[in-house]
Amino acid sequence: MTNHDEAGAVRPLTLAWVHRHLETGEQVVRTEVLHGGITAEMRRLTVGTRDGATRDLVLRSFVDPFYVERAEDGLNREAGALTLLTGTGVPAPGLVAVDPTAAQCEYPSLLMTHLAGRTVLGDEGVETRVPLLARQLVAIHALRPAERPREYVALTTADTVVVPKGADAAAWAAAIDVIREPAPPYEGRFLHRDFQPGNVLFDVPPSRSAGARITGVVDWAAASWGPADLDVAHCSVNLALLHGPAWGLRFAEAYEEAGGVLAAATGERLYWQVRDALAASEEVRWVAQAWRKAGRPELTTRAVEERLDAYVTAVMDALG
Repeated sequence: MTNHDEAGAVRPLTLAWVHRHLETGEQVVRTEVLHGGITAEMRRLTVGTRDGATRDLVLRSFVDPFYVERAEDGLNREAGALTLLTGTGVPAPGLVAVDPTAAQCEYPSLLMTHLAGRTVLGDEGVETRVPLLARQLVAIHALRPAERPREYVALTTADTVVVPKGADAAAWAAAIDVIREPAPPYEGRFLHRDFQPGNVLFDVPPSRSAGARITGVVDWAAASWGPADLDVAHCSVNLALLHGPAWGLRFAEAYEEAGGVLAAATGERLYWQVRDALAASEEVRWVAQAWRKAGRPELTTRAVEERLDAYVTAVMDALG
């Protein structure tokens, strides 16, 4: 008998599919909703083993009609990335099963191993976590897969940028002009493509003063091939929105201090930093909502818009 509350219940066909991928004699004994995701439902499944112990798995299901239509590609890419990452030293979940077209489940789903640790989105200890994030991203970019994932997908265009109310009009106009230009040449790297604090798990000791370490990197559905600058830019803007613009600017420095290599020309760096910063303008409401649910109630849509404006202006001042 599976014990769970209604909010955490796994749908019948999906639960049957999960059970087909367990060891003989195992069954799901508890389910728990995991919060913080934007595109998919996430649940932790506690599995009772034959010897009376338990182990945990994670189930990702795309249920929103908007994302269901796009789930097949993302789930196939995530399954491929998790397979590729096995044995590399990058702490990623292990793939258990995937049903990208909902052939057996109610919705497109992926089942993977559960990693210890938790996301940490608060301001306390950010100065310790930023270098850890940078070192982890350098390690991801150092991977040389036998089979490259597909080329990165740009997340915005000059015509779809949403300029926040009251923003620095001149800075935003200049930034938008930057991404009207063709993308600069780059040396390709294996990209996570959504590397940011919400997708990194930490083991944080009670004192929080020292000893924090990364225990996992999750959500590989957008794994791609492209410039290291793009992953750095994505994490930078997320840090800026979570902790303030200065931390967004700091991350690129931390990445280089960790041995990472960014574009040599300032104009090329500007292109990638601005491109991902402007992409964030289209998702402010959803990102802010997810962060509030994850324990940052002060991050209203307006507060995040103001930080984004300050960050775009700071990037243009620093690199433009």
